Order: sequence, then structure tokens, then C-alpha cells
Amino acid sequence: VQLQASGGGLVQAGGSLRLSCAASGRTLSSYNMGWFRQAPGQEREFVAANGWSGSTYYADSVKGRFTISRDNAKNAVYLQMDSLKPEDTAVYYCAADPSVVSIKANEYDWWGQGTQVTVSS
Repeated sequence: VQLQASGGGLVQAGGSLRLSCAASGRTLSSYNMGWFRQAPGQEREFVAANGWSGSTYYADSVKGRFTISRDNAKNAVYLQMDSLKPEDTAVYYCAADPSVVSIKANEYDWWGQGTQVTVSS
């Protein structure tokens, strides 16, 4: 499966962005999906995950502010980000795996190219 992340940009603190992850080659309805982010000089960290069965998981740092969702008809997954903070600044990646829904990046087999999110104070 090929993943294409988009929707990043520059936003002021308190603002919102909606990231999209479009898939080609396979149907996402049978895949577990995750969003991760990586800030300069830091390790890639878990943000949110959505299992094909409907389960959702969030990092504590984004809980209540971010929402992961999917549209199987459009073969896409989204990350709605509200009340953004400067510490949310990072490159955001979407990932897919057919077997597990996980908070661990190394358990996902397919990755998109990343989209930059910058939150100014």
C-alpha cells in the first residue's frame, strides 16, 4: 500500500489543521492506521491510531485535542488537530499495518512521506 500524507502547514497556537492520508494500491478498510510525528532531533513518537475494527488510541499529549478518523469510501484516514500548541510542531507521518494497531512505530509496515506542521506562538 502506498500512503500520501498532506494538509500540513503553518498555523498560530490555538488554531486547527486537518491532515489527510490517502492510500493507493490497497483498501484501507482492512488496515490498522497510525499517525506519528517527529520533531528535529527527537525520535518519532506516537500520536494516534485507528484499528480497522474501530478502536482508537491517542497519546496523552494530544488526547482531547486531536481526532483520528477514516473514510473507507475515500480510502483515506484523517487527523483533525485542534487547539494546536507550539510543541505540536513536527513532521507528521501516517502508517498502516494489516496485523496490529499499535503505538509503536516499528510495528507498522507502510509509511507515508510526512507533512510538516508548524505552530507559531
